[in-house]
Amino acid sequence: MIAPIAVALTVGLLGWTYRALKPPPPKICGSPDGPPVTSPRIKLSDGRHLAYREAGVPREEAKYKIVVIHGFGSSKDLNLPASEELVEELRIYFLFFDRSGYGDSDPNPSRSVKSEAYDVQELADKLQIGSKFYVIGISMGAYPVYSCLKYIPHRLAGASLVVPFVNYWWPCLPANLSNDAFSRLLAQDQWSFRVAHYTPLLFYWWMSQKWFPSLSILAGNMAIFSQSDLEILKKWSEAPSVGQEKIQQQGVYESLHQDIMVSYGKWEFDPMDLINPFPNNEGSVHIWQGYEDRIIPFQVNRYLSEKLPWIHYHEVPDAGHLLIFESKNCEAVLRELVQRRRNLVLNRNQKWLYSRPRWFD
Repeated sequence: MIAPIAVALTVGLLGWTYRALKPPPPKICGSPDGPPVTSPRIKLSDGRHLAYREAGVPREEAKYKIVVIHGFGSSKDLNLPASEELVEELRIYFLFFDRSGYGDSDPNPSRSVKSEAYDVQELADKLQIGSKFYVIGISMGAYPVYSCLKYIPHRLAGASLVVPFVNYWWPCLPANLSNDAFSRLLAQDQWSFRVAHYTPLLFYWWMSQKWFPSLSILAGNMAIFSQSDLEILKKWSEAPSVGQEKIQQQGVYESLHQDIMVSYGKWEFDPMDLINPFPNNEGSVHIWQGYEDRIIPFQVNRYLSEKLPWIHYHEVPDAGHLLIFESKNCEAVLRELVQRRRNLVLNRNQKWLYSRPRWFD
C-alpha cells in the first residue's frame, strides 16, 4: 500500500505545484469572457492592440509632441498637473497609452525591455505624430525610456526619466552602491525583487502566497512614502482618478507581475552602453529625482548621471516619489524638456539672421 499512496501523494503535490505556479489566463479586452474595449486603440504589427489617450493641444497644431509612459500600477488615465496656460503657451500635445497588459492594451507574451521601445515607436507612427517626439517615463515607466534611448534614439527629440526605476543587478553599478541602495528597501520588497530576478517562474506563486509578505506597495504599506507623497495621496483619495478600476482588469499577472519580472530581469543591454543621442545638443535627456524618495534611492540615479554626463540631473530636495504630481515640479519637467530644444532653435535662427546677406532685407 505504501507505493500507491506515495505515488498518489506525489501526483497530488505535483498538481498543486503546477496550479500554484501557473498564472490564470488573461481576460483579453473584447473577448467573450473579457472586459469591453472602452478606449481608442491602434493595432500593432504583431496583432496586439495598444490603447491610448490624447491631451493638450491638437496634434496638428502642436510644437512639441510628448509620449508619456506610465509607471507601475498606473495607466494612460494618469493626470499631469500642468496648467492649461503652460500647455497652450508651449503648444504641447500629450500622448498617453496603456503599456501591454494594462488597462485596455493587450498583453504581450513576448514582453521584454526591448519590446517596450518598439511599442512606443509603432504607436507614434500609427498616430502620425512625426519623425521625432519626446518621451517622459515615470517611475517604472522609465525603463521603456532607457529602451528608447538604446533602440530608437533617432526618433527622439528629448527624454525625461522621472524618479526612474532602478535595476539593482545592472552590471554597471558598483557592488557597494547597489548593495547599500538595495538594503534601504523594505525586506519584503527585497525578497520580491530577488524572486523576480533569479526565479521568475516562481514570481506568480510568490505574489499569491499568504505565508510571507510580498510587495509592500500592493499591501498598502505607507512606510514607503515620504511626507510630501502622503500629502499627494491624501488629495487623490479626496478626488479619485478616472479609470483606476481598469488598470488590472485583464489580470494582475499580465499587468503588474510581468512589469516587475521584465524590469528586474536580465536586460539586453547595460545603461552604460547608451550613447548620447544628441551629440550636437539638438535635444536633451534628463533625470528627475526626489531626495526624499523612499522607493527609488537617489544615490543610484545620482551615480548614473555622473557616469553619463550628457544626462542632465535634477535632484529636488523636498520631493518624494510622486514629485511629478506636484504642479510646480511637473511644469519644471516640461519646461526643461522642451526649452532646451526651443533655445537651440532660437539660437540657430539668430545665427542665421546675423549671417544673412545685407541685400536680404
